[in-house]
Amino acid sequence: MKFQKGSSYMLVANHTSMIDIMLMLAVVKHPFIFVGKKELARIPLFGFFYSRTCILVDRNSSQSKHRVFKEAQRRLKQGNSICIFPEGGVPNDHNIVLDTFKDGAFRLAIDHQIPIAPFTFYDTKKRFSYRFLTGGPGPLRVKAHDLIPTEGKTQDDRREIKLKTRTLILEELKASY
Repeated sequence: MKFQKGSSYMLVANHTSMIDIMLMLAVVKHPFIFVGKKELARIPLFGFFYSRTCILVDRNSSQSKHRVFKEAQRRLKQGNSICIFPEGGVPNDHNIVLDTFKDGAFRLAIDHQIPIAPFTFYDTKKRFSYRFLTGGPGPLRVKAHDLIPTEGKTQDDRREIKLKTRTLILEELKASY
């Protein structure tokens, strides 16, 4: 996937591991800002950098969600891209291949008429799981899918675009098992 200099994108991927953040940084060579949960800012060392490079959201606060939306809009107007893991977190049930998607990434993409750049991360759960004493070394495979346009779309199209994005990633994950 080629990103055009000066253009903004909504980067989305499945989320199964803390390493997903580092993998996105390694794969995408285009300026972007993460939107992520504020609880991760408490992790020693990681949290220091995380809190300075992300727009932090308290998922239990509607005020925080509104503030995040405004800050993401400001960053998009500056020409940055935004990365949101639309599952909203790593599922507690390790058998879930891909959790349901929340609306935020798709709402912002439509509001700003920017394309969605979907990625599938295949191996992060296997390499760096949240379960104690699991994981191990090995390759981390990523697929960058074709952009999903939002130009001319309205919020009435949000559910369709969200479903299209989720289905694309889910089918890719299922095919890799």
